[in-house]
Amino acid sequence: MAHILELGGVTKTFRGGVVAVDDISLGISEGEYLTMLGPSGCGKTTTLRMIGGFEYPDRGSIMLDGRDITDDPPFRRPVNMMFQDFALFPHMTAAENIGYGLRIAGVGRGETEERVRAMLDMIELSEMGGRMPSQLSIGQRQRVALARALVNNPRILLLDEPLSALDAKLKETMQVELRHIHDRVGVTFVMVTHDQTESMIMSDRIMVMRAGRIEQIGRPTDLYDRPETAYVAEFLGASNMIPATVARDGAGAVARAGDLSVRVPDAGDAADGSVRSLFMRPEKIRLLADGAGAGAGASAFCGTVKELFFSGNAVRIDLEVGADRPVTVHHPLDTGLAAAGLPGVGDRVACAVGHDTLKLFDTAEVAAVEAEEAAA
Repeated sequence: MAHILELGGVTKTFRGGVVAVDDISLGISEGEYLTMLGPSGCGKTTTLRMIGGFEYPDRGSIMLDGRDITDDPPFRRPVNMMFQDFALFPHMTAAENIGYGLRIAGVGRGETEERVRAMLDMIELSEMGGRMPSQLSIGQRQRVALARALVNNPRILLLDEPLSALDAKLKETMQVELRHIHDRVGVTFVMVTHDQTESMIMSDRIMVMRAGRIEQIGRPTDLYDRPETAYVAEFLGASNMIPATVARDGAGAVARAGDLSVRVPDAGDAADGSVRSLFMRPEKIRLLADGAGAGAGASAFCGTVKELFFSGNAVRIDLEVGADRPVTVHHPLDTGLAAAGLPGVGDRVACAVGHDTLKLFDTAEVAAVEAEEAAA
């Protein structure tokens, strides 16, 4: 698929020599929903602002539809931005806010009214065009801000933490709604967020950023199930990182830590006898019924229940396996588990984990990531 937007070696340094964006190259496809994900200070918002023309790179180029827009001001770019605070004019109605950009562009009154009506229908506020922003709920104001950003038919819509002002329940609703609107209008969306769940739900691709650079970019499932670095593994969702000794054999390698012994088919360059951090997603580990085997493509291990925590429809179990750290298991509270009875603290339980869900990372890399998280 052809790229609508291309960043080539883009770098931005602020006063004091702070490198906010460090040599980023990126291609974004027509109609894609791309999310830039990372903690505060990673460079994601600066990158978004350079695409919009609100900041200019020190080096590199920004190409839109094959045209160099690196030095173009915002009003010369067919790009719109939806801001965190919505930035609606409080003295204008919802309809007037949506149509403001069309009036500034000199679009005729009849066409403006028609396009505003279409936008109000799209955001399901057709009966509220005459209301002032103060008369709308926060979710409705967000929809108006979105419609205003889309009414000019931009080639790209930039979204800066668009759901950060919403409460948890409304945020869940708007995540799905925003994705549906994207699919209906077909405009390329580029979003910035620090919310991992939000990015997983809404995006075609996620670009994880760290210290001004791209750590990994790919589909949500690829990043979650096959992280390329310890940073991505730790940043996206919960993870176990257990120091384990590697034993090489003809079928790959086995990682051992206390009573834990699991096969890792792809052990990378880990040498026999070396210590690596064994990566396991807690929800990929399942409890085994009495006498049940791990099955093909999986390894079984045992542990003693150290703690249990309930979280709605699942239980988190911390298992002592004789390693440097406990192994955390996230198990759904399905009927099978309920019928068998939950284990208690001190109980010995058997678990299984699929080989294809495991990965080994360098222990020094993991330690650096954990130190970075602790200092944040």
